[in-house]
Amino acid sequence: MKKTLPLIIAGLLALLPLIGLSSYWMHILILVIMWSVIGMAWNLLGGYCGQVSFGHAAFFGVGAYTAGILYNKLGISAWWGLPASIFIVTIFALVIGYICLRLKGPFFALGTLAMGVILRVSAENLSGITEGDLGIMIRQRTWIEKTWYFYIILLLAVIAFYLVKKVVESKLGYYFVAIREDQDAAESLGINTTLYKTIALCLSAVITGTAGAFYTNYMGYIDPKIVFALHDISIVTIMVVMVGGVATYWGPFVGAIIMVFLAELIRTIPKLGAAHHTFFGILLIVIIIFLPNGITGDNPKLKKLLRIGKAA
Repeated sequence: MKKTLPLIIAGLLALLPLIGLSSYWMHILILVIMWSVIGMAWNLLGGYCGQVSFGHAAFFGVGAYTAGILYNKLGISAWWGLPASIFIVTIFALVIGYICLRLKGPFFALGTLAMGVILRVSAENLSGITEGDLGIMIRQRTWIEKTWYFYIILLLAVIAFYLVKKVVESKLGYYFVAIREDQDAAESLGINTTLYKTIALCLSAVITGTAGAFYTNYMGYIDPKIVFALHDISIVTIMVVMVGGVATYWGPFVGAIIMVFLAELIRTIPKLGAAHHTFFGILLIVIIIFLPNGITGDNPKLKKLLRIGKAA
């Protein structure tokens, strides 16, 4: 049952466009699945390998601009940005890894944060390539309706889920966990920690980059402040995983559902639309105090709390 559960859930999700959902709800579902993909990517690096990154906006932005530049400068369909981003983002990940993976703990997190900021500033100033703050607009959208966008991001999510699952359950996954638990001990056992951290970083970056390339095609417009945003990309990515459950398969999906729906709910409340980051912070504090392993990771504890609440 556990092996077929992902396919069952993917199949049920694939049926949703057939029941006549409105364009708004299709948009929400697309965002949920896209954020779950980004969350799975971060979880592979931060959750399983223990390398907490605050710079995933860098990979998201590079993927987004790969698709945008192919369309804007070369006249190629922005959809080619999805396969092209695998190569381009890997190169950026190797460069960032060479610089940041020499650092440990909070220093690594700060290093990745700095790289994200550097790429945002670079994108703003390299206007000959990125169009700077004007951004890049996809003038010829592939589809007006959102159905095919939904199926494409759902396919990316299924691929990302099985890729992460296969990696975590392989020898690579054991090395990642060993590095997370005690890097010095892992090195003493002969594990090349730099190599395996680099592999984790590259895999995580590529998944995030493909999500960024999809975002360009779906939204039809990007600029540096959107796709390289620290608070709207990097921080929200961490919160998706923290709320859903770190180092769990379903945590990113659960976290994405909560974060996207909570953001939409807050935006509908007058005078609170711009304050959703404050509520996200409060939610994160509550999760850390009561459910430190996230909703999925602390599922037994959550059931116990709910049982106590009902008994009261």
